[in-house]
Order: sequence, then C-alpha cells, then structure tokens
Amino acid sequence: MVCESWKAKFDTCLDGELPEEEMRASDAHVRGCPSCSADALTRVQMKRAIQIAGQRYAPSVEFRKRVQQKIASKPQHSFRPGWTFALAVVAIIVAGTLTSAYLGTRSGRDQAFSEIADLHVATLASSSPVDVISSDRHTVKPWFQGKIPFAFNLPELQNTEFSLLGGRMTYLDQTPGAHLIYNMQKHHISVFVFQERSLPAGLYDNPLSPTKEPFNLETWSQGGLRYFVIGDARTADIDSLVRLFKAAS
Repeated sequence: MVCESWKAKFDTCLDGELPEEEMRASDAHVRGCPSCSADALTRVQMKRAIQIAGQRYAPSVEFRKRVQQKIASKPQHSFRPGWTFALAVVAIIVAGTLTSAYLGTRSGRDQAFSEIADLHVATLASSSPVDVISSDRHTVKPWFQGKIPFAFNLPELQNTEFSLLGGRMTYLDQTPGAHLIYNMQKHHISVFVFQERSLPAGLYDNPLSPTKEPFNLETWSQGGLRYFVIGDARTADIDSLVRLFKAAS
C-alpha cells in the first residue's frame, strides 16, 4: 500500500517546490519502499503521456499558411485605410508566426528536458535501475554493442568522487540510447547518450534549464552524439562529470 505521506508530497516533489532536505528525504523513502517506487513510476509515466498528448493538436505550418493566404489582400495603387488595415493584419500574423515558432521550439525543448527528468526519476524508482551492474567501464561499454547503433567512451573515474553503478538501454523520442548511472556521495546522476542525427534537428541548441524540475542538467553535442547529464547533485559536481565525459570523448 502506498504511504499517505509520500502520496501527498509526490506532485509537489516533481514540480520542484519542496525544500532540498525534504526532496532528498522523499528520494530516500522511494528507494526503500517498493510500493511507493511502483507508484512513482506509474505517476511519472502518466505525466509524460499527458505532456505528449498536450502537443498533439498544435496548428501545423501548412494551416498557418492557408490562414495567411486568405487574410492577405491584393495590392492596391492608392494607400487607402483598407490597405493600411491589411498591412497591420499581415504584420500581426508574421509576428504571431515568429512568436509561435519560437515558443514551439522552446516548448519542444522543455518537453524533451522534462522527458529526460522523467526517465531519470523512473529509473531510480525502479527495483532494477540497471541491466548491466558493474563499476568497470570496460564491462559496461561492451554490453551496449549490438543494442544501440553507435559507440561511445566512458571516462576513467580513478581519483574522483564518482563511481559507476551500471547502465541500461533507454529511448528518447523513439530514439534508442544509453543510460548510465553514477554515484557521487549520496547522489545519483544519470548520463544519457543518443545519436545526434536521430534526434529533432536544432531542438537542443542553446538549451533552457528545466527550472520546474528539482535537478541540475547539462547537455552538449560531441562526435555526433548528444549527451545529457542530470541529477540532484550540485551544479559544480554535474560540471565535473561533464568534463570527464568530454575528455574521454
């Protein structure tokens, strides 16, 4: 049976509105309670499904073009009030289209980051967070061969605070990738690796931080691969792991 205290705090926890200490306490509780872990996984999957459904009925580019063609007036020789009004309408439409395109890109980017956060939470809430359990990078890396359509390098962790827990396959926008989990003191950090060309073009350029999520996230492209590093560790710790991966690649 799901604990009532966890059930009451879950939505607030996902929105990042809980204090950091309560966030960590809830995280520790979920890891040790099978019922709450299953409930967390169900809720995260439902949240992701609702986000995807909310984007399904966005107006298409073709629809906007048809509206513009119907509203636009034919050129006139005299600068009449009607022509002035038509120019104003066209200007509003163009501005609206540019704004919509910008917000659409931002919305898609935020949704992608939200999905990354959901994958991170769902995996940690699972009773089996990794498919290959090993702290040896030479064991984890070969495990992905034949399972994903690319290869990647893992950093050497000797003399660092990080330790490798293991890895598993994952998917983002139906694109297969690698999900690696690292420990850093009492924090768990996820590293996702996907093939850049298989993801939506330009979606992750100049990314926005997922301010509504209780995590720090970094993403970059290198060697044809797109990396995401996310966790509740400090920004400096996330940056340290990012530098290790960049040096290994």
